[in-house]
Amino acid sequence: MTGGKNSMDGKKNSMETFRKVLRYLGAYRILLVLSVLLAAASVILQLAIPLLFGEAIDAMIAAGKVDFETIRFYLGRILVMLLACGAASWLMSLVNNRLTYGVVQDIRKKAIRKLQALPLSYLDRHSTGDLVSRMTADATLLSDGLLLGFTQFFSGVIAILVTLAFMISKSLLITAMVLVLTPVSFFIAKWIASRSFQMFLRQSEARGQQTALIEEMIGNQKLVQAFGYEARSLERFAANNQKLQEYSQKAVFYSSLTNPSTRFVNNVIYALVAFAGAFLILAGNLTVGGLSVLLSYANQYMKPFNDISSVVTELQNAMACAARIFEFLEEEEESADPPEILSAAKGEVAVRHVDFSYDPKKPLIQDFCLETEPGMRVAIVGPTGCGKTTFINLLMRFYDVDRGEILVDGKRIDQISRHSLRKNFGMVLQDTWLKHDTVRENIRFGKPEATDEEIRQAAMEAKSWEFIRRLPEGLDTVLNEDSLSQGQKQLLCITRVMLCRPPMLILDEATSSIDTRTEIQIQQAFDRLMEGRTSFIVAHRLSTIRNADRILVMKDGVIVERGTHGELLEENGLYRKLYESMTVQEA
Repeated sequence: MTGGKNSMDGKKNSMETFRKVLRYLGAYRILLVLSVLLAAASVILQLAIPLLFGEAIDAMIAAGKVDFETIRFYLGRILVMLLACGAASWLMSLVNNRLTYGVVQDIRKKAIRKLQALPLSYLDRHSTGDLVSRMTADATLLSDGLLLGFTQFFSGVIAILVTLAFMISKSLLITAMVLVLTPVSFFIAKWIASRSFQMFLRQSEARGQQTALIEEMIGNQKLVQAFGYEARSLERFAANNQKLQEYSQKAVFYSSLTNPSTRFVNNVIYALVAFAGAFLILAGNLTVGGLSVLLSYANQYMKPFNDISSVVTELQNAMACAARIFEFLEEEEESADPPEILSAAKGEVAVRHVDFSYDPKKPLIQDFCLETEPGMRVAIVGPTGCGKTTFINLLMRFYDVDRGEILVDGKRIDQISRHSLRKNFGMVLQDTWLKHDTVRENIRFGKPEATDEEIRQAAMEAKSWEFIRRLPEGLDTVLNEDSLSQGQKQLLCITRVMLCRPPMLILDEATSSIDTRTEIQIQQAFDRLMEGRTSFIVAHRLSTIRNADRILVMKDGVIVERGTHGELLEENGLYRKLYESMTVQEA
């Protein structure tokens, strides 16, 4: 019963996925109609040729009785039909390529737009490698399957119908015999295909997991070697590779049964046509040329079934890949953005009784309250995992609060567009991100219209100009993963914010990868940048936040202390312990 249920579920999922693909094909209905017409023309021309050969054979009546004029006439028509058939097939290939890759291009465009619209929580739950696999490998396999389907599937169906029509014109009895045996071949192909879909789906999922693992190992190879993780990483890869091999072998095994099974049925049909045709000739109900036509059509008639059975295998793989892509495309997006825009903010931020948790069973931020005036510097400190960065995520509305509200200039942030909110913040994170492009384009990422003079000024303020001008091509140097040190990468990220000069700042461990001497220089630059701007500073180095107007000390998602540096030291609480431990470490 379980096997039957899985088979039905697989069939249902495959059909649902196919219907979704058809919706994308709707945008190319003209090309689709043209493809079908060209396939029909190609098939009809190709199948008309055996009729002409049959007529030519019947012109050879006996020894010395050959109608060469008739033979030349039919051979000339055969040549013309061959040329016309070749031209139709060539045009059909062009149309099918345009149609297939147009559909996959549309799917990829929608996928990348979907990626931008998904909440951060979705990206946190799914590996980058799996998402990349869906948008690249799965999309490529879908395009290959669709191309093969349009090239052979439509042609095969039309070939079957046209062949039947031509066979009926020659012998209704033999045509009926062929039709009776046809469902056997079709049933075998259908039975195998219904079982291959689930295997192809699991194969695609395992491939995505393998891509994620490979990306993880390549991106963190230094850590893998530093901690001697090579053997365990190889074990993980071997286990994943073994699973992929098993699913792939089962998928190939089921799909490979189709062709030989249908070919066996086809050969039986061909033999029966020859046997029955011989008796019809002896009875005077069929000519030798007619039998040659029927044998040719019996072979032509069953060949599309072989082609279609092969296509069905590829389409099952393509539909399995498409199912993974559509699963991604149908994920719930971020809530719709309100139309209200936050223009240049003054920097008045109010956080009122905010609760938030990633997991409802594990509360994180609880009853968070904060009122800031424009230009105020707020520092947030506390042990690792206490909720400091989570608060920043809420402030930028990467996540929405579970309870309470956050206001900027008196406006609730869930009632203004995310883009306008984030445009008012300049953000420097502990984790650096630079794209594979020139230094210039990396710096003016948030301000594309910036001039070189503006970039140079921002770089000088951020203390990055010294190493930028020493690069091989200065601002035109193209960066890759190993072009800069971690500290230099962070300086470029700081320069990026310096250039934009937003009304509010968020510094989340912004100087964690910079040496102490450079940090002092950067801190001076930040002091100038933060002048008159509301700033939120997350830092482990407590020496960098002494001048903050207000320091929030967090523990287990709750603000346990608040005040200035001097006030908190006098309280002799958690802040003092953190400060003293940090002082000992720096000493």
